[in-house]
Formats: sequence, structure tokens, C-alpha cells
Amino acid sequence: MASKTPVGFVGLGNMGNPMAKNLMKHGYPLIIYDVFPDACKEFQDAGEQVVSSPEDVAEKADRIITVLPTSINAIEAYSGANGILKKVKKGSLLIDSSTIDPAVSKELAKEAEKMGAVFMDAPVSGGVGAARSGNLTFMVGGVEDEFAAAQQLLGCMGSNVVYCGAVGTGQAAKICNNMLLAISMIGTAEAMNLGIRLGLDPKLLTKILNMSSGRCWSSDAYNPVPGVMDGVPSANNYQGGFGTTLMAKDLGLAQDSATSTKSPILLGSQAHQIYRMMCAKGYSQKDFSSVFQFLREEETF
Repeated sequence: MASKTPVGFVGLGNMGNPMAKNLMKHGYPLIIYDVFPDACKEFQDAGEQVVSSPEDVAEKADRIITVLPTSINAIEAYSGANGILKKVKKGSLLIDSSTIDPAVSKELAKEAEKMGAVFMDAPVSGGVGAARSGNLTFMVGGVEDEFAAAQQLLGCMGSNVVYCGAVGTGQAAKICNNMLLAISMIGTAEAMNLGIRLGLDPKLLTKILNMSSGRCWSSDAYNPVPGVMDGVPSANNYQGGFGTTLMAKDLGLAQDSATSTKSPILLGSQAHQIYRMMCAKGYSQKDFSSVFQFLREEETF
């Protein structure tokens, strides 16, 4: 265990925090940075090294994982004034597990290549629960020869590590997944709301949906109706989980990609508008399953 070389980790939010802890459990010493110093405190208390910028991480580690909220944050962490690419060592492996625009991933990969480093996009699916339990799915894009090296680290945090192709294809897979997730969550929320108003008990309706053809992840693993399921955000006033703001952002990425590829995404576009509306109406900090509450309260549709 002690012989494992340090891994850099930038971004200790809802997902990054438990992911970093799983690397620690597998014996990797960490070099940590987060824009919010408070996010680093528990790692510092556990004996991990905390530094003051992404470039400091790159100076001390030649394998770095980043988990950031948006394309802008990723560009800043890699290419900013104190970014990773300012001090990156030749031969370094840079794994970005943010969900960002595939075009940004491709651009960062080009910049990394100029510095003699390898950049791979490896966005994640599975949510905070899977991040804690180490059962995430990673969708990896990049040079295939480097996949085994990435897999060694990602396998400490996930149970599925899937090679998707060239840089950007990991992001493409993630964007498609999250668009489908948003659509199915809205569909689940609509069906549950309708059933309740027709006099059905929500637990009974959920049981029937989950043994029928309407079953989906949103209905059987992440039900949006309070009181139906324990251990999900709907059981905790929609706190934690995957924020509405982030879902709106991912749907925006899907919309941009659909426009650039001339792909019709009628339901995807509608989902994007619904989540943008939710952000404007006070749901931005709640989990994306709060669309159930939003639809319950919106009598104007």
C-alpha cells in the first residue's frame, strides 16, 4: 500500500469528496485542491496533503483526477493562470471526470498533448450513493493505449469503467445518458402525480410501475415522491443528490450537441426548458427529482 505514488485530486464537491475517499481506502496518498478550502479540511485532518492551486497539484503528482461542475471550471483548472497545464510534468495522466462540452474536452486534450501529457475525459454516472459505495460507471474517452492506466485508478471508485473511443466520446455518452435520465424523471413525476390525483396510493403505484413496462431507474431506484423510498433525496426534502442546476446544465450541453449535429431532441429540449424553469422558480439547489414537487405546484400547465 505504502508504495503507491500520490494522486492529485481537484474538486471535492458532492461527487469528488466520496470519490477521493475511495482512492484513500485503496491506499493512494492524495494531493488535494478545491476552490473552497473548507472542502479540504477533513482530508487535511486525515493526513492528506492540501495545496493552494491546481498547478501545485501538477507539480507534486503525475496522475491527476478533476471533478468540476462546468466547462468554465474545467478550463480554469487546466488552462487558467494557476492551472494544471502551467506545471504539468511530461508523461502525466490527466483524467477529467467533470461533465462538460465534448468540444472543451478535445481542446484540453490538445493543450495537454503540447505539454507532453495525456488528457482523458471520464465523466461518471450513478450519483452520490454510487460515489460513496465505489460503484460508479465511468465513460472514458482518450488514447486507447492509456486506458489501462486510467482504469487502474477509476476502478477504485467505480464498478464499471467503459472505454468509449477518442477524447470527447466519454462526454458524449454521459450527455446522452443524462438527457434520457431527465426525460424519464419527468415522466415518472408526471405519472406519479396523475396516479395520486386519481386516488392511488403512491407506494402501491410505484410497486405496480416497477413490475410493469413503465419501470425505469427513476421509478425503482430514485423515486421522486416523498415517503415512497428511503435513502433518496425525495425522502430528505430533495437535499443532496444531483442538483437541478447541474441537470439544466447537462441538458444545455445536450441541446448544444443536438444543434451542432442536427439531431432532433424534442423531449430533450422540453426537459431542458422544464429544468431551466425550475431553476428560475427556487429549485436550483434541490435534487433534480424535485420536478415532482414542481409539477404538483404548477397548476398552470
